[in-house]
Amino acid sequence: MDLAHILRELNITEASDAAGSCSVLAALGRICERFENAAEGQGRILEDTAEMFTISPLTLLFPEVNTDLRGAYLDLVNSLSRYAALPVCDTDSGTLPAKSYEDIPTKARAVCTTLLALSVQIEKALNNENNPSVKSLARTLAPTFCILSITHLQEQLWTSAASRKSALQLLSSVVRMSGSKSVQEMLSGRPDEDERGVLGPILDTLQPELTKECWKRNQAVKHVFSWLLVQIRRPWLTEYLEKVFPPSLLISDDYRTENKVLGVHCLHHIVLNVPAADLRQFNRAQVLYHALFNHLYTSETPLIQVVLPCLLDLLSVIEKAPAHVGLPRKPNRFDDALRLMLTHMEMEHKLDLRRVYASNLVLFIERIGIGIIRHLKRLERVILGYLEVSDAPEEKARLSIMDALKKTLQIAWPRMERRVDSLARSLLKFLVNVSSDSLHSQLKEQLMTKATHCLILLDHCSKGKLQTLLREVDSSCVPDHVLKCIQQVTAATPYE
Repeated sequence: MDLAHILRELNITEASDAAGSCSVLAALGRICERFENAAEGQGRILEDTAEMFTISPLTLLFPEVNTDLRGAYLDLVNSLSRYAALPVCDTDSGTLPAKSYEDIPTKARAVCTTLLALSVQIEKALNNENNPSVKSLARTLAPTFCILSITHLQEQLWTSAASRKSALQLLSSVVRMSGSKSVQEMLSGRPDEDERGVLGPILDTLQPELTKECWKRNQAVKHVFSWLLVQIRRPWLTEYLEKVFPPSLLISDDYRTENKVLGVHCLHHIVLNVPAADLRQFNRAQVLYHALFNHLYTSETPLIQVVLPCLLDLLSVIEKAPAHVGLPRKPNRFDDALRLMLTHMEMEHKLDLRRVYASNLVLFIERIGIGIIRHLKRLERVILGYLEVSDAPEEKARLSIMDALKKTLQIAWPRMERRVDSLARSLLKFLVNVSSDSLHSQLKEQLMTKATHCLILLDHCSKGKLQTLLREVDSSCVPDHVLKCIQQVTAATPYE
């Protein structure tokens, strides 16, 4: 199919007579007008437009790129993007039923295919001749291309395998069109060449939709924002902190768990990739600490699972490391968070939540260091309680709680002698129970090995007294697996 036929199909007669800027402007304006006014048949218009971009000479598409031509291309791209946009959600939940998105994947695929044809031509024009005016056109269109492709790139209710594939192809083409080697480089820019990325313009475009009043009206905007955010790392994220911190905090403060989790995920990425001095500026870290601390009162496992690691990394920003704290060591926010966490652990009965708490407890103990001695009484109750309750078949909670016990014994050993009796009794009972449980042999061995190591550390804390007591155990009354563990403890290097 030749260009003249395509132009006739699009009802464009002005552009078929002469080549040049005027004809391109006329063609783009006519396509945009016809597309927006069409009650039906937009799919055919998209196909013809894609064909026009594909077979048109580069000199016709990009004769002399000026402000008018950039505006015409941008108007067309925006018009096509709106066609694939999600329906507006006016509910407080910010969600619509799946049937509301039934036609979106087909529309998105058609639009991405059309814009892919345009981006490929821009890429060719840049490769043939590094024209600054074409390069400016690429930078003008790149933010809209990116937002559209990222919207339909992720596995969501409004995407299909075909639409995701088309979106990925468009995004890859935009990366090449920008002359970048990766998405990260396209977004953050190339500092060595003093070239800024497109993340700033993208965030400026998204900003009106990320306000308190509007962010729930488009279900995709939070996912686009989150996807973009995690692509940018040190040191480039600091430049955009004022644009990404408020929306992340806003999303994390929602009443829906999935939004809280997404928001905390964004905040954690910010904590990890922004210098501590910038986080502490304007009390950002304090605001974030109070927001995360309030989340600790929830009993929702997915939320606790992301809040605890984020809070732990934030506390390292707010508080000094134990080694750098002067004497006497005063309680700080590490203590507040750990105290609340231990209180919840002691009362928690949900196995999945117990696993999450236990896996993070050892990290808190490592960070708080010798300050753990302030919490030994409550910590001991938690450890004893968790050792008694099985969470088979994986036993993640009990594996983690023994790691926490081991770390506590290594850090706070001068204060542990008075607690040897209760802990040793609990560990021996644990060994007997595990030996009779129908667990996988490898898991059983792992549990018993960890318990044995803890008993050896307890013996050191008791200055060898535990070995003396264990030697008096009647071997005829002890299961073979437990007897083997006891023998390892008694054979260990004695306390000196």
